[in-house]
Amino acid sequence: MEKNELKHLAIIMDGNGRWAQAKGKKRSYGHKAGADALEKIALHAVDMGIKYLSVYAFSTDNFKRSKEEVDYLMKLFVDNFHSKYNKFDKHGIKVVFSGVTEHLPDDVIESMKAITEKTKNHQNGTLNICLNYGGQEEIIRASERYHEDLNAGKITKEDMNRDKFYEYMDNNLPPIDLMIRTGGEKRLSNFMLYQMMYAELYFIDTYFPDFNADILDDIVNDYYGVDRRFGGINEKKGNS
Repeated sequence: MEKNELKHLAIIMDGNGRWAQAKGKKRSYGHKAGADALEKIALHAVDMGIKYLSVYAFSTDNFKRSKEEVDYLMKLFVDNFHSKYNKFDKHGIKVVFSGVTEHLPDDVIESMKAITEKTKNHQNGTLNICLNYGGQEEIIRASERYHEDLNAGKITKEDMNRDKFYEYMDNNLPPIDLMIRTGGEKRLSNFMLYQMMYAELYFIDTYFPDFNADILDDIVNDYYGVDRRFGGINEKKGNS
């Protein structure tokens, strides 16, 4: 078996609020701790040679939460995009966003544009932040972009296949190799559904603020031992 390549890692960063509540704190305390954890994990992923990291920061359905929590998260995004994420710039990490800007405050949108512009030429790694995002909605957006090109004569039906379709997603990123969800829940929650068709899935009980480099190292080492067949058969092992 050839060594598995880990090019694209995805993380559903779950459990921030429950982590804080377990400590007798407000949920906002957990979101701040989660942002700190993300910074460390993103930098460590680059050091490991992982070229793409996609994280679920805020789903379209998260707007159903209390106004107090949503307002805090929006402020946290702005603070991070203007300060903490400068470290990503210094480490040569390109920051992109998947999702839509609809319903996002103007200062969040402006800070997203600023960090995207500032890091657009970096090549050490790519951090894809899924913000105001839903996987099914992204597939719909991609389909609309494809049909626009089809109607404009820029592409033919014969040109389209499942690899080509990645070019129409919010960002043209490679398929996800490994997805980790923290916090104990075992579901995908509408996260990057198209990109995860053959991803290895790891669900762990650790809340995201406690997720660290050592835990990631253990999961990655385990990943490298997986027999990934992508629908085929490893003849040497006789798998069916």
